[in-house]
Amino acid sequence: MKLLIMKIETTSNVKELISTSIKNSISYTEYRQLVEQLVSEESTTGELISDDLINYTKLNDRRMRRWDKTVKVSSEHETMIKSFDKPTTWLVITESWCGDAAHVVPVINKVAELNPNIELRLVLRDENPELMDAFLTNGGRSIPKLIMIDKTTNLVSNTFGPRPSVATQMVTDYKTENGTLTPEFKKALQLWYNQNKGQNIIEDLASLLN
Repeated sequence: MKLLIMKIETTSNVKELISTSIKNSISYTEYRQLVEQLVSEESTTGELISDDLINYTKLNDRRMRRWDKTVKVSSEHETMIKSFDKPTTWLVITESWCGDAAHVVPVINKVAELNPNIELRLVLRDENPELMDAFLTNGGRSIPKLIMIDKTTNLVSNTFGPRPSVATQMVTDYKTENGTLTPEFKKALQLWYNQNKGQNIIEDLASLLN
């Protein structure tokens, strides 16, 4: 699937939201430490704390630990990523309980680590509702959401998420046919993430950089 690459209008209000969010953001290492701490405390990020969300955070901590160790970037994509020469901030909106984020965010980090021009920062959705509402997906507060900000102009150059292109098409097709996402589909989507090993995410991000 070909990604739509476009310049995004950045109003003064959105610029201010982004600037404030970046100041209050954390690094990927700090985010991983936060999730590990929450697991040890039997807790989760977000406004709502429930047994289900705590269990999702535990599961996602294991997923992220696995992806941190196993994601591989091909030499072709590595060359594409390293050729990007515009100082950029990648601001990711996420939560520890989000299943898609557990698969996607570690891969975003792996890509960002390859290029010193890319600075990755993370914020939590429920702590930044105005920022989230400025970057909705089909009217919803879907995460993870990656906002790419050019450091020279402070303009948003593009966004990515909540899912990579193939998974997005899978979800669209299933909703068109069935109206809603069933537990069976969600399991199939998790299986796809595991089988794809982050490669579709890497392809999409490399495309957005070139």
